Amino acid sequence: MPADLIVTIDTDAELADDFAAVAAVTFPLACPPGTTDADTAEHIARHLTAARFRDHLASPDHDVLGARVDGALVGYALVDHTGPTDPEVCAVVTASPVSEVSKMYVLPEAHGTGASHALMDRALISARERGSVATWLGVSNVNLRAQRFYSKMGFTQVGHKSFWLNGDEQRDFVMLRPMD
Repeated sequence: MPADLIVTIDTDAELADDFAAVAAVTFPLACPPGTTDADTAEHIARHLTAARFRDHLASPDHDVLGARVDGALVGYALVDHTGPTDPEVCAVVTASPVSEVSKMYVLPEAHGTGASHALMDRALISARERGSVATWLGVSNVNLRAQRFYSKMGFTQVGHKSFWLNGDEQRDFVMLRPMD
């Protein structure tokens, strides 16, 4: 990890606007081809707002991780320690306790800095510290770049789940990684 790259677990509600700004830029980059700008904007307006990030930052069940290069926020991950509730996920993620890497995004200009690896490393540490025996995530079935990255980080595909983007069903792979 470069000396100018740090990853922290953040709890300061004052950072919510920064996380929302990064989310607004990065979420569209991971959407499947054919996703409309309107659907993407609606998802961001509902789920990736500063208010939602304030809730995550305050929640004892979530860890909001910030990756910073030279002090600037370049990426984030959200780790949910509550366990899955989606029936499709519950059918394939049967370990307990388990954490989810719910979101993980890095700005394009930070690609190659090690931010993605550092975020995932810290997310796995977070899960381990909470006593999770495994970590899972969902990734678009057409996002090959992310799938390759998660595979390199020790995740394997164990199933599928639906991801609803404003009424439009997307199919995600469910990937799981046992804790070491």
